[in-house]
Amino acid sequence: MTQKEQQDKLGKTLWEIADNLRGAMNADNFRDYMLSFLFLRYLSYNYEESAKKELGRDYPDNTPLDVMSKLKVNTPLEIWYAANASEVIDFEKQMRRKVHYVIKPQHLWGNITELARTQSSDLLITLEEGFRYIENESFESAFQGLFSDINLNSEKLGKTSAERNKMLCNIIQKISEGIADFSSDSDTLGDATSI
Repeated sequence: MTQKEQQDKLGKTLWEIADNLRGAMNADNFRDYMLSFLFLRYLSYNYEESAKKELGRDYPDNTPLDVMSKLKVNTPLEIWYAANASEVIDFEKQMRRKVHYVIKPQHLWGNITELARTQSSDLLITLEEGFRYIENESFESAFQGLFSDINLNSEKLGKTSAERNKMLCNIIQKISEGIADFSSDSDTLGDATSI
């Protein structure tokens, strides 16, 4: 499949997700949510790939799912952080120098999608903390206002926190399933999201 065909297919997939899930929200508002989640996926993918290079053999990439489940973690980087607490500050300094940003393991797309898949009541809080961290602490002011177009407490998602959490679980799960087979590169995502 050519890059153009992949972009067209991704664009169609995203439109179908938006059309099925947006409910009371208008298309422009829903697109803001979708773009924010796609950008989080993109940032997470790049960050994890860079972390693998930085940590080399120390990156716990081949941890079996049952072990991750017992440890109550959803990303390999969470395992490394827990096992190397005294090295985290130096690791993050290095990542800021090399990648120019930091995403805490609990805010990575892999963890967010797992919280959505399991319908975790912690999803809304984790997203709020993650977006705030990325915008304000990830690297100077590079991402200031990045997620300002998305209101996680909008009544369009639900009247109560529990309803909003459930709606976000559904949205993220559908987006995750719909885009799982697509590349995380910026050209594919950027062109396809101009829907």
